[in-house]
Amino acid sequence: MLLRQWAARILCLSLVLLIATGCTATASPPDGAYSLKSPSADGIGKVYYGREIANVMGYQGANWLARPSRATEERSDMAVDALLLNKDYVVADIGAGLGYISFQMARYVEDGKVVAVDVQPEMLALLEKECDQYGVTNIETVLGTESDPNLPDESIDMAVMFDAYHEFAYPREMMKGIVKALKPGAQVVLAEYRAENPLVLIKKHHKMSQKQVKKELTGVGLSWVKTDDRLPQQHLMFFEKPT
Repeated sequence: MLLRQWAARILCLSLVLLIATGCTATASPPDGAYSLKSPSADGIGKVYYGREIANVMGYQGANWLARPSRATEERSDMAVDALLLNKDYVVADIGAGLGYISFQMARYVEDGKVVAVDVQPEMLALLEKECDQYGVTNIETVLGTESDPNLPDESIDMAVMFDAYHEFAYPREMMKGIVKALKPGAQVVLAEYRAENPLVLIKKHHKMSQKQVKKELTGVGLSWVKTDDRLPQQHLMFFEKPT
């Protein structure tokens, strides 16, 4: 009987502490709150909203980003069409890599520009070389950091992330920087391989579910607008900054 009483007291105390600190199973993590675990084969061991962050693809794997089969596997042409870009937009390609998406968007924003942001100067150097080679003048490169896109406040009409967000080492800080850079009412668009579909043969931590994406992006103040399902393997998810 005594043991049961002590167990009940301990349980009550634990519940009181959880309520007092807000540390419930469904509570949103506070700013910068990450936990650590033993890294998985394709993860970094850093956990955010229950998701282990994926390893970053380095510039050494740039050839995979430009693989000939990518056009048919991802149908990025349909994805860029779905963005409904105005020709005077300033659109940020976050995690631009070699500029695979940047160059496609540049054709739509002839009176605006694409701001290609990446944390790897080697990637940006390759992108700039392509711009020079093909005479593309409306792509501007920006070297960001792991926690800051280095964009001016309220300077962009849209931010897109194609298979990049899941690799952000500081997703909360990066997204807060992106939200600050958006004009009021501007949108963020994510393309991520569907974690819900086991037939999408991409490493586990390089896929995301709709539920997970919504949880993380609404956590920084964005509102989910829609999910476009036209792509063969990826979610194309639209979020909006409040006006």
